[in-house]
Order: sequence, then C-alpha cells, then structure tokens
Amino acid sequence: MTDDHLRRCVELAAEALEAGDHPFGSVLAGPAGAVLAEDRNREVTDADPTAHPELALARWAVTNLSPAERAASTVYTSGEHCPMCAAAHGWVGLGPIVYAGSAAQLAAWRAGWGQPASPVAVLPITRIVPGLTVTGPVAPFDEQMRALHEQAAKR
Repeated sequence: MTDDHLRRCVELAAEALEAGDHPFGSVLAGPAGAVLAEDRNREVTDADPTAHPELALARWAVTNLSPAERAASTVYTSGEHCPMCAAAHGWVGLGPIVYAGSAAQLAAWRAGWGQPASPVAVLPITRIVPGLTVTGPVAPFDEQMRALHEQAAKR
C-alpha cells in the first residue's frame, strides 16, 4: 500500500508542477488503506502561500472524520511536512505520516541549485509533533521528488 500511496503523491506533485505550483502532493488513507482524500500544492494558482496539500487534508479530516478515525488514518506525502502543516496534523490528531523526501533533503537540494532557503525553519516533524510515528525518506520516491523539485528550480 505504501508504494501505491507514495506513487500517487508523486503524481499529484507532478500535477502541481505542471499547473505552475511547487511540486507537493498528499494522500490521506484510512486504517484499511483506502484513500479518503488527496490534494496537491496550490500556492501559486490560489495565490495563497498556505495552500499546502497537507494542511488541506488536515482541514478535510477535521470536518469529515471523528477523532478516532483521524488517529487511525495515515498521511502519505511527497515531502516531509513544513512546521505549519505538521502543527495542523498534530492539532487535528491525525495518525502516522509517511513521506517520500525529507525537509532536510529538500533544503540541501535547493541550496545545491542556488535556490533561496525556505522562509520557515527546516524541522523534523517530530520536533513539532512529538511521539508521532513518522516514516521517511522512502526510496526511490525521494529521488523522484528530487527530479521534480529540480524542474521547479529551473523554471
């Protein structure tokens, strides 16, 4: 299941990139692995720097799932949550996170391409949500995300 969900996250990230947004995509799966919701980055197209897919899924979950259902769900995502999205994840009580590429990897890639640093601190999710079960980075999806971010850096 993990590979299928991360593959979909990479597809959503590619859709975001094609639409002119930053390449990020996320999937929310229930306890049995069924996809409950998915989204992609919309920062540029929505002119909203907070239009991250992880934040959208947290908002969707709090509206559509009970606290127990949220805790039993897993977020799969193309990149490790930023501090804003990690906080939302913790506040709504979502379960584990599985990410393709880490925030540290992304920061290093961007620096290597001469891109500016993120305006927010690069922190591991567990610094924001202690005790959360987190898996990542996951190969080969991290390298697929590196390629998408490199395309974004070149435009």
